[in-house]
Amino acid sequence: MKPYLVKTPKLLKFLFKNRVWSFSKKEKTLYLTFDDGPTPEITEWILNQLQKYSAKATFFCVGKNIDEHHEVYNKIIKNNHSIGNHTYSHLNDSKTEAQVYIDNIEKAEITIHKNKQQFLKLFRPPYGRLKYSQSKKIRKQGYRIIMWDVLSADFDTSVSKEKCLENVIRNTENGSIILFHDSNKASGKLQFVLPKILEYYSQKGFEFKNIS
Repeated sequence: MKPYLVKTPKLLKFLFKNRVWSFSKKEKTLYLTFDDGPTPEITEWILNQLQKYSAKATFFCVGKNIDEHHEVYNKIIKNNHSIGNHTYSHLNDSKTEAQVYIDNIEKAEITIHKNKQQFLKLFRPPYGRLKYSQSKKIRKQGYRIIMWDVLSADFDTSVSKEKCLENVIRNTENGSIILFHDSNKASGKLQFVLPKILEYYSQKGFEFKNIS
């Protein structure tokens, strides 16, 4: 697996300032985000955990998964969480022809609107990879490109559940966007980490908001 950063450096945020990495540090607010779903059982488990703390989140959904698991997707909507576009087929921009990538985003957007009439246009690139030229096109179409401030590393099979929890606790601050995955691959670590994160920060007086 290629190396990655758990905490997004300030320099990277500055160099790519047209992308959203975090929000205001003035308030005790955190933004939980979940990529790659909806996935039966694990997405539903997440929704139940969030409900216990009246927490809101943002789900960056893969269009294909919406089509295959629309009942699970509708539960995200019913619980008033935000939806973001994560392409239709979870494409890697660095390995995909430019127009094919743009078309895939549009296909996902059609799927999102077919299932929910929303006016948010949030996009997160799979693998966090997005060429500058593509970024420009996507923003011209009205999307806000949402990245992250803290990477939990729940996707990494070499990382323990304890380390995953430490990644979040050590690096989260006011306004942080925290990245998790509602996927089968990440479910083991997520089921250990998420309840602890919700309890820990709720006790510290933080509010969990969706991106709007």
